[in-house]
Amino acid sequence: MARKTESAKSPTPAPASEEQVAAHLRDHPDFFARHPELLGTLVPPSRFEAGPVVDLQQYVIGRLHDELDQMRGCAEHLITTSRSNMSIQTRTHEAALAALDAGGMNGLIRVIAEDFPALLDVDLATIGFEAGDKATFLLPGVQVLPDGVLDQVMGMGEVMLRASAAGDPVIFGDGAGLVSSFALVRLDPKDLPPGLLALGSRNERAFHSSQGTELLAFLARVMEDCIRRWWPEA
Repeated sequence: MARKTESAKSPTPAPASEEQVAAHLRDHPDFFARHPELLGTLVPPSRFEAGPVVDLQQYVIGRLHDELDQMRGCAEHLITTSRSNMSIQTRTHEAALAALDAGGMNGLIRVIAEDFPALLDVDLATIGFEAGDKATFLLPGVQVLPDGVLDQVMGMGEVMLRASAAGDPVIFGDGAGLVSSFALVRLDPKDLPPGLLALGSRNERAFHSSQGTELLAFLARVMEDCIRRWWPEA
């Protein structure tokens, strides 16, 4: 005689009764200590079943729950922002070390064009100078900027960040079409033509005005020192 095969699924267990839940909590008094997130879902009893007295306890507890959710959100945002800042700081330090290790102006230009995009998580990096009559001494790969363009674009600022903005071919050269947001960092090597480090990204929010600029200013100071040492002589 053939054996019967069980094709039916096992029946879904019935939900626990209130008595079972209460018994479980009595047997495990540390349950909510191990699952504190469940406390926010509980509805405490009202102290006044009926009558003209309004029990504000529910409103107070609800408000505390909302404030707790806001605090959790703020804490998560702070953690995310801190991690992002640490990542940006590490990237900037690596870019500064790469610039210092370039060994000369040719090497610095190559580091900016080839290494900075990966190190700084951008799509395009260029360097340019208002060289004036010294333009003939600039090396291939350097943007020759019109005299006065830095003050015209930057004003008195040291760093400019722009979101949802196209790149200027005068600054970014042939790669300007890739740029949807950018950072411009003034370079002021003493006794040499003023310059500009330009970083461009396809991401429209990669750079925006609410970001800090201290790390970019630090990178500019490192590059100014390199430029002073390696500027080609006439």
